Formats: sequence, C-alpha cells, structure tokens
Amino acid sequence: MTYAGHIFFSAYEILNSENYAAWSWFFKQLKEAQGIKSNMYVMSDRNMSTIKAVSTVYRGVVQKSHAKLFEVFYAMAKAYTISEFNSLMNKVEKIAIRVKDYLQSARYNKWSRVYATVNRGFTLTSNIAETINRHLKEAREFPIYDFLEEVRKMFGRWHYNNRQVGTFTSTPVCGKYHELLKFNEAKSTRMRVVPATDYVYSVLHEDQRFIVCLDKKTCFCHRFEIDEISCAHAYAVLKSKHFEPDDYCSDFYKSVSVLGRHEVSILPLPDRSTWKIPDYILSEVVLPSKYKRPPERSKKREREKSAEEFYGTKFTYLFSACGLKGHNRRSCREKRRVE
Repeated sequence: MTYAGHIFFSAYEILNSENYAAWSWFFKQLKEAQGIKSNMYVMSDRNMSTIKAVSTVYRGVVQKSHAKLFEVFYAMAKAYTISEFNSLMNKVEKIAIRVKDYLQSARYNKWSRVYATVNRGFTLTSNIAETINRHLKEAREFPIYDFLEEVRKMFGRWHYNNRQVGTFTSTPVCGKYHELLKFNEAKSTRMRVVPATDYVYSVLHEDQRFIVCLDKKTCFCHRFEIDEISCAHAYAVLKSKHFEPDDYCSDFYKSVSVLGRHEVSILPLPDRSTWKIPDYILSEVVLPSKYKRPPERSKKREREKSAEEFYGTKFTYLFSACGLKGHNRRSCREKRRVE
C-alpha cells in the first residue's frame, strides 16, 4: 500500500503460480492479521484467480485498451468535478458505447476519484507490484532462502529511508506534497478573496468564482476536500487570514505520520546456524511445483528503450562530417558546399 507517497509493506508471499489456491491462502492470512477495515478496497490487475479469491475470503469487499480511450479513461478516473466527468464520459460514448456500458456496470465509485466513497489521494495505480518485481529481477534466480533474504533487505532499506525522510524533513508537510503547496501558493497570488462569513469566502480567479468553506474544508473545485490538501483557492483564503495552510492539510501528508508508520524497524535475521527449527518443519518434504510456466516472453528481459527514453530527452542525431546536429548526409548543406 502507499502512505504519504511512500510504499508501506503489510505482507508478502512466495507463490508457485498465480492461481486461486495461492491467492486464497494469501488473503486468508492477510485477513487474519489485518482484519477487514471500513471502506476497504482491493486493487489488482483483475486476474481471475485474484478476483475469485477476494470474493471468497472478503465477502462484500469491492474489486472490476482501446487506444483512443486510454487518455480519456484516466482523465475520468482523476476528474475532480461531476461536470468534468460527464463531459469525458460523453466522449467515451461517441467512441464506444459498449465501453460506457461496461464502466457503468463496474460502478463509478470503484474506479473514479469524484464518485469514490472514500478519498483515494493521488495514487490510482496497481504498479507498486511492478516496482518491487523490477528491484528483485536478479534475486529471482536465487534459492528460496537467499531470495527471501534479498526481499527482507530491500524492504528494510526502503523502510529506513522513509523513516529518514520523516526525521529530517524541515516542513510539516513532506516531499512532493510540500512542493504542491508551494505551487498552489504561487497560483493563489493572482486571486482575489471576498469574505462572506467568518468561514465562507468567494475567491475570484480568471472570471470564475470559487466558494471556500474553511470550517468544512471544502472548495467548489473539490480538490480541497478530495485531496485533503489546501488547494490554490483555499491557500488564498488562508493567507488573507494569516492562517498556516499546513494546518488545513491531512495528517496523511505530514512527516509525523511517516515516522509513525515506520516506527517499527525491519530487523536483520541471525545467522542460519543459530536457528531453532521445530521438528515438524524439518520433516516437511518440499516437492517441485506441479505447475509449469506457459510459453511466453521472458519475464527477465526488458524491452529496449528508445534513445529518447534512455537519455531522458529527445535524441538529436549528429552528422560527423560537418559536426552539426539534426540531419544526416543527404540533408547536409555544408557537405554539399564542399562537394
């Protein structure tokens, strides 16, 4: 899971295959350790084994590319207002009515920010697992004990680094959320604040009016209440009242919360020679997996990156004959002059 922009680990499991038996066992252990939280969601890549296991273990807990729809869908998922959401949905209807019907049947509150019954924050992705897999690419070749040790060490490093972030952050709101506040501060300088009551204010910006309520922490842009961080309109009001915008942000984004989540360290294991292993474990015979990996592209091999991705910017060719960029031999004017 993510917490204040950091990955927080609650459990992990070694699977022989991504099947119903494995996922069912995992979710049973997770349920026993964590219980069922209020407003709980399970986010996955919608593998059928995962869906079936969640439906069995967590009864009642919610789970469900077209090239032209890719950007529209993610814009809908991240929309802050109903009007913006409906406008984007009209675009989906024009491209593929069946997709609109599917999204409606999946229920908007399961995947969209504006219809969600709980605030989802800024993270709308299941790529955390992919991040972990990338860091363990080499370790997957190790024997099981060595692999688990690499997993423990990796989590331990991340856990320690996150705790260091919380310890040495000089601002109440940490990381990218502090940068977001600074960005909202810059935007708020062009806004005019008109008080209505001690708590309700009109904020005028580019011929638009936004109503901010400090008591309920709401704004007509809906970012204030959904993201639980002072939006630009709320920032303008708070500065006019000489209030600290940090005080109107969720504790979720604050360094004290990061420290609280990483208070318990992931300690190293003692040497294997000192382990006291029960006889019933020693007597276990572990057989090879009966499941075989289906033929497919190698999981270890990554696609080759383009020059633009590799260098982090647009790649420009350099023609060696003239020493100038952006062309080749056929289009070189200097070369033609010499000839």
